[in-house]
Amino acid sequence: MAMSPTSSLTALTDSPAATASTPTSLAGSSMRRPQAGVTLVEMLVVVAIVAIITGISFPAMSSGLESIRLKSASDSVGSFLNAAMNRVDRRQEVLELVLDPKQNQLVLLSTEPGFRHTLQLPQSIALLGEERHFMLMPGGAPPRVTITLSSSKGRHKLIRLDPITGVPAVSDEAAPL
Repeated sequence: MAMSPTSSLTALTDSPAATASTPTSLAGSSMRRPQAGVTLVEMLVVVAIVAIITGISFPAMSSGLESIRLKSASDSVGSFLNAAMNRVDRRQEVLELVLDPKQNQLVLLSTEPGFRHTLQLPQSIALLGEERHFMLMPGGAPPRVTITLSSSKGRHKLIRLDPITGVPAVSDEAAPL
């Protein structure tokens, strides 16, 4: 009797792909598939590198910000003095310039009722010296004014009002004694 190949006990009944075993778990198997992603150790290394770079660059950045604040404050004082001299020349009125280190501000006062201009300096910038008063007279020579600003890091800027031209100038050098 002839047997058909499909009814034989040893005959294959389906294609080899269909009869292959499918693993239900990869636990303990040495045939793990490579997976995309980042391990915890790799992530910790990256975070550590970023922290080191930030720690190195932060002091330089904060020092740079302090320099920018000092430069900005000294430019503001120069503009304030320039505006005062322009007002004296154009309106032909007397102005009083008050340098008040206790309040950390510059004040312009006039004989005109209600005129009071104030330049408040930032907290990180100090106006050095004692309280001083200057009279700015129309047609007269401007007073020799030297204003010293200091940052919290100890850097200084000098703003000088030139007594000949009446133009303020900002410099880094120390004030002459």
